[in-house]
Parts: sequence; C-alpha cells; structure tokens
Amino acid sequence: MRQKKEHGLLTEVELEFMTALWQLETGSVRDVLSNLAPDRELAYTSAATILRILEEKGFVSSVKSGKTLIYRPRLTKDSYQTRSLKNLSAKLFDNTPASLVARLVDDEGLSQESLEEIRALLDRRLRDASD
Repeated sequence: MRQKKEHGLLTEVELEFMTALWQLETGSVRDVLSNLAPDRELAYTSAATILRILEEKGFVSSVKSGKTLIYRPRLTKDSYQTRSLKNLSAKLFDNTPASLVARLVDDEGLSQESLEEIRALLDRRLRDASD
C-alpha cells in the first residue's frame, strides 16, 4: 500500500473536485461527477483517478460500500481556505497579512457595501480579541 502524502495546496482540478465533495459531504465517483459543472465532460476513470490522488494526498478518505468507494473530505472548506490564505500571505506578501488585506481593500472593484462588511468583520475581530 502506498504511503499517503500530505500536500498543502490543491491543483485547479483537485479544487473543483473538493468543492463538489464539500457540497455533497460524501459521495461516489458518479456523485462527484454529477455535481461538477454541467459542461464539464470527464470520463469516469479520469474522475476516479483524481479522487484517488486526493486520497493519496490526504484530502479525502474512502470507505467501500459494496463495490463502490464512497469519498469524504478529510478537511473542511474553511480549513482549506485558511491554509491557502496563509500560504498566499507567506509566499506573495512576505508573511504580512496586513499587506494581503491592504491589497484586497485597495481594489477599486470593491463596492461600498463590501468595504463596510470588511470593516464590520475587523471591528468584531478586534472586540473579540480584547475580551
């Protein structure tokens, strides 16, 4: 049996599969395939290979139900988002989260509403930290 490898980040295709599995919570290869974008044409064997790779990387686990493998995410979407942001902050923003946030809020495409939501989140976080 192969040793499971822990890898920090997902490829684009792996993220697509994980997103489908996070929505399903558990599912077979066919379940995941049916939860992908309707225009996504992928062979069953290719999908099975991607799920096997995700299992080898430690992102999913599987149990056998009859002849079918049922897959389950081993980490939550929130956990993966946190991991990804920490990685992005470390690699692209010199491990300074303030720079990452500054780049985000400097985006002229953000609406007034989005900026107010960000301010409310920061205010709440500061209140929680002071308690």
